[in-house]
Amino acid sequence: MKRFLTFFVTLILFSLPASAQEEPSRILFFGDSITAGHGIDKQKAYPALIQQKIDSLGWNYKAVNGGLSGETSSGGLRRIDWMLKQPVSVFILELGGNDGLRGIDPEVTKSNLQKIIDKVRAKYSDAAIVLAGMQVPPNLGSDYTDAFRQVYPELAEQHDVELIPFLLEGVGGNDELNQSDGIHPTAEGHEVVAQNIWEVLEPILRQNRSER
Repeated sequence: MKRFLTFFVTLILFSLPASAQEEPSRILFFGDSITAGHGIDKQKAYPALIQQKIDSLGWNYKAVNGGLSGETSSGGLRRIDWMLKQPVSVFILELGGNDGLRGIDPEVTKSNLQKIIDKVRAKYSDAAIVLAGMQVPPNLGSDYTDAFRQVYPELAEQHDVELIPFLLEGVGGNDELNQSDGIHPTAEGHEVVAQNIWEVLEPILRQNRSER
């Protein structure tokens, strides 16, 4: 009887797809209220929409929403060690927008984002890192907005991370895709954001799967 049970269990395990036998690789979306899905159902925020895209392909990844409303780059730096207690295969860094709205020196933002990237690399050297570029309204002057915009491509080049040029491309400034505050995307806006991310993320996930 024992031998039969052992055979039966083994047969079930081998009949399951590999993805059902393995723990899913974690994709950590680390950001502020945009990532958190402020003002909408969290299941309609872009991390959940990315999970839907992954599930439709049958890929074994779990999208983790690490967004926190009001988060700045300095707040993220204080929080990152706790968020890295669980394994991370892909790290999406979406921070800095609140820095820009508060007029924080772009060099401070850049330094904080760099330190977050360094911590991820130190803990999970094989993790792919994606930096989500942000922009700020022109009310603080062109010098500030230009300096802030350059933070992201400069970091991506200096630290060899993938870049989403502007996370809110097609959403920022579009009243129909933003809530009444003009800052946070609607559920429809999150669909556009998810596609902006997917264009960069999908090739990374595909490559990771081919290397396993």
